[in-house]
Amino acid sequence: MSDLSPEAAVVLRQFRVVFNTVRSHFQQIERQSGLGGAQLWTLSILAQRPGIGIGELAEAMDVHQSTASNLVRVLVRKGLAVSSRDLEDRRAVNLVVSEAGQQVLAAAPGPFAGVLPDALAKLDPVTLGKLSAGLAVLITSLDVDVTDAAAKTPLANMG
Repeated sequence: MSDLSPEAAVVLRQFRVVFNTVRSHFQQIERQSGLGGAQLWTLSILAQRPGIGIGELAEAMDVHQSTASNLVRVLVRKGLAVSSRDLEDRRAVNLVVSEAGQQVLAAAPGPFAGVLPDALAKLDPVTLGKLSAGLAVLITSLDVDVTDAAAKTPLANMG
């Protein structure tokens, strides 16, 4: 590893705090609810918006539609959510939380979206703008191909 400047070392430690906090939160969620963080977040959105469709769910979570569909499939298989065909548009599905899903949500620790989205939502627009600009420069210096799939993968699904 190259020698870091004192400023770079401080930022690296800050990233470690963020990553470890996020990881610890998702581990706590899994221990207490038996669900992964993205699954619990999905369940919480279904509870807030009964009858939501897959497309709306994907938009609410800012994930790809196939990711939302896969998350719902697991919840339905576990009996925590119910999927039914829309009466007007048979291609569309309506999603709701089952009684068992409500019980899981009641016992699970929050915030359901995760600690990082929760913290970001509390930041003022100026701070978010500075953070976004700084992270954009960092991502560019990583010299990676930034894909929509990478940007829309829930943190809870990252290894």
